[in-house]
Amino acid sequence: MEILPSVQKNPPPFRRLAEFPWNPLTFLCAKCYNFTVSAAEFYSVLYMAAIPGLHRPEFNQGREIIMEHAARSEKILCGLDNQYYRATLKSMGFTGDDLKRPVIGIANAWSECVPGHFNLRQVAQRVKDGVYRAGGTPIEFGVIGGCDGMGQGHDGMHYILPSRELIANSVESMAQINLFDGLVLLGSCDKIVPGMLMAAARLNIPCIFLPGGPMEGGVVFDGRQSDQTSSAEAYGMLSAGKITEAEYTALEDLSCPSCGSCSYLGTANTMCSLAEALGMTLPDGGIAPATSAARMVKAEETGIKIMELVEKKITARQILTDGAIRNAIKVCLAMSGSTNAVMHLTAIAHEAELSIDVLNEFDRLSATTPQIAKINPSSKYNMIDFYRDGGVSRMMEYLAAMLDTDAMTVTAHTVAENIADHKYPYPATGLVIRPADDPFGFTGGVAVLRGNLAPDTGITKPGAFDKSLHHFEGEAICFDSEEAAEEAILAGKVREGHVVVIRYEGPKGGPGMREMFKAMKYLYGRGLALSTALITDGRFSGTNNGCFVGHISPEAAEGGPIAIVHDGDRIVIDVEKRSLELLVPQAEIDTRLAAWKRPEPKFKKGWLGLYCKIAASGSEGAILKYDRL
Repeated sequence: MEILPSVQKNPPPFRRLAEFPWNPLTFLCAKCYNFTVSAAEFYSVLYMAAIPGLHRPEFNQGREIIMEHAARSEKILCGLDNQYYRATLKSMGFTGDDLKRPVIGIANAWSECVPGHFNLRQVAQRVKDGVYRAGGTPIEFGVIGGCDGMGQGHDGMHYILPSRELIANSVESMAQINLFDGLVLLGSCDKIVPGMLMAAARLNIPCIFLPGGPMEGGVVFDGRQSDQTSSAEAYGMLSAGKITEAEYTALEDLSCPSCGSCSYLGTANTMCSLAEALGMTLPDGGIAPATSAARMVKAEETGIKIMELVEKKITARQILTDGAIRNAIKVCLAMSGSTNAVMHLTAIAHEAELSIDVLNEFDRLSATTPQIAKINPSSKYNMIDFYRDGGVSRMMEYLAAMLDTDAMTVTAHTVAENIADHKYPYPATGLVIRPADDPFGFTGGVAVLRGNLAPDTGITKPGAFDKSLHHFEGEAICFDSEEAAEEAILAGKVREGHVVVIRYEGPKGGPGMREMFKAMKYLYGRGLALSTALITDGRFSGTNNGCFVGHISPEAAEGGPIAIVHDGDRIVIDVEKRSLELLVPQAEIDTRLAAWKRPEPKFKKGWLGLYCKIAASGSEGAILKYDRL
């Protein structure tokens, strides 16, 4: 009778006591397999051997897991020489049994600064419950996260995009310091989602991303359920005498009735949706409402599933492939998602060291990808309406013929398998999502423009504004900052036929590529949304609608043509031709560029002082280029 299987050069991947051919003799030989065996464990096996059947899986229920030889955390938690690390963790109440299990880091961006993160304490606890239930040990740590809304319209917005890099760096740092075997990434809002996904791509360990879910819609205002952006629109209406002060102030208490990421399809919910499309979030995990039981169920499922990924060694880069990025691009186009997704997917692909050219893929696929979902700001329906109509899962079902359905996901199954197995909690209404053969539009809701005013790129979102604006020609009125433009709009200096040019707001020039959120909302509130346009080397909020072009590259601070536009110049935006043109002779453009002088950086010290030196353009994902130091 063979007591042990043949000893191999590499130990077999036994992960549970119940899977090993245990008896007292085999236990004594366990060190051949690099297992750490304590006296207590030895006597427990003697006890198990004395009681027939006690070693079977149904008795253990997967609770006693021994580290796999290749586990990251084994390097610091197994062996006599690593007592130092175990003692350090035991000072916080972890037990010896805890430290024999796979260790899962819970990166939690909870704070009281961000409504989208306010429920993440509860979400984190349910994730931990799932990890414990599957036999692992969760260890939670904090991650910063800023709310774009709180940074809007003041110097704080300079820090929002740069915080994406800090988030990625901090998650990477904590994962490497502690040698976690896997990560669950908890965050909901604009820069936190891509920052965490960038870290996952960089680390290439098992990871699942889980947001806190969208908030409920507020009181009905201007024909739809309100949200916090309704206040900015209402302020424009107030300044134009269209509503009373009482109507305006009523929104303060009624537009945001719960925590959660903004109830519209802004950058936050776009990126949470695309995390699902990438396969980095469990189906429905990106959009189940913040206050729903479904949100907590998804949290526990996530904790269980990360253990399966660790056991099967399914890492982030096995999921974040060219095919997955292309799937996310198609879903973004099909839902007319935030233009910021172009930049963030570019950065994620860069961190995953992929060959895909995200910008060109957006450009190419926009011509053939139908718009099958309409969510505010493209319609009156909000994210919870989208969820109830089937959400990302139904979109991917309808788009299946166009997707890479063999792509792996964090379910440990492919996209095709997820589609086949999905159970929708609500029946389809067809109001928010339509089949691919009966779409809202036959081309994608995001477009890449180029021309003499945007030699590298400009990004617009035709799915969110009236088709009458797909060709717009107007007269430039130029501003060198967001604040200057907002003051002029509220003062009535911007009129019908103007193309508002806001420059020196790019990644380097801003710095931080601020959003022209308020400027667009003020134009809408003053009744100018259908008669003006706005172009910028900065960004836009996902909630903005109206004719706009952002991410213009090269940016003004790098000597891009947007820097030399004069008041009164004619500008043409043509979505159908994918062009953005300054109607000035090329000789005059060359003369102006030759006379242009680079301005002094706005920040020369601190984090922004460094950021503006090494930030790449929006067309490159606003990644950091360390070779510029």
